[in-house]
Amino acid sequence: SFINLKLFVYTFNFVFKIFYAFDLVNIHLFHDASNLIAWETSPSVYSGIRHKALGYVLDRIIDQRFEKVSYFVFGDFNFRLDAKAVVETLCAKATMQTIRAADTNEVVKLIFRESDNDRKVMLQLEKKLFDYFNQDVFRDNNGTALLEFDRELSVFKDRLYELDISFPPSYPYSEDSSQGKQYMNTRCPAWCDRILMSHSAKELILKSENDEKIVIYDHIGPNVCMGDHKPVFLSFRIAAGAGKPIANVHKCCVVQ
Repeated sequence: SFINLKLFVYTFNFVFKIFYAFDLVNIHLFHDASNLIAWETSPSVYSGIRHKALGYVLDRIIDQRFEKVSYFVFGDFNFRLDAKAVVETLCAKATMQTIRAADTNEVVKLIFRESDNDRKVMLQLEKKLFDYFNQDVFRDNNGTALLEFDRELSVFKDRLYELDISFPPSYPYSEDSSQGKQYMNTRCPAWCDRILMSHSAKELILKSENDEKIVIYDHIGPNVCMGDHKPVFLSFRIAAGAGKPIANVHKCCVVQ
């Protein structure tokens, strides 16, 4: 099976000294095992698996057996851009060549070439290869032109909230220490690393009454090598008296 069934979830109940609480949930969802399989359908089969897994986690968070509090869910969601839609957009004027394995007739590579311009290769796609000729499309204006293909969170819009993304795709960066801004040609760059929250958690974020920006949602190390993922952070202030009072103070910081 091409599906790697791993799901890591850690839940912490954090309590303020003034005895208000919210949950912090660290999550790591399933990746795309093959670019070719991800490209076959829109949305991809992998997107459906992540959808079910995240839904399961959210159901556990709001389990009626436990006290209901605001929560933040963060980590490597492995959210990917809609591969089929992205390829159709990036290679709209290209022709596709299909290469199959001689023994199994399985598709092992797709090559997209410009119709003119000496049939220049625009994109090569394999199981673990996504080699697009112009990486600037993922960096220009922080790649936000491609956010329209970031669709996996949309099915949870009634349950989860995210601040506007203004940083480039967080994965997959080169692990070469001299190539801090370069993406690897293994996967289509995507915003895999996110910080989401319940709608009630928004009320925990204190917004300044002046123009000073005190809520920051960004990535770390834009120009230096940080590994294949750029860490993402959310910085904010907690409003005094925000949140829901909690009676069971002794449950502070218990891993569930």
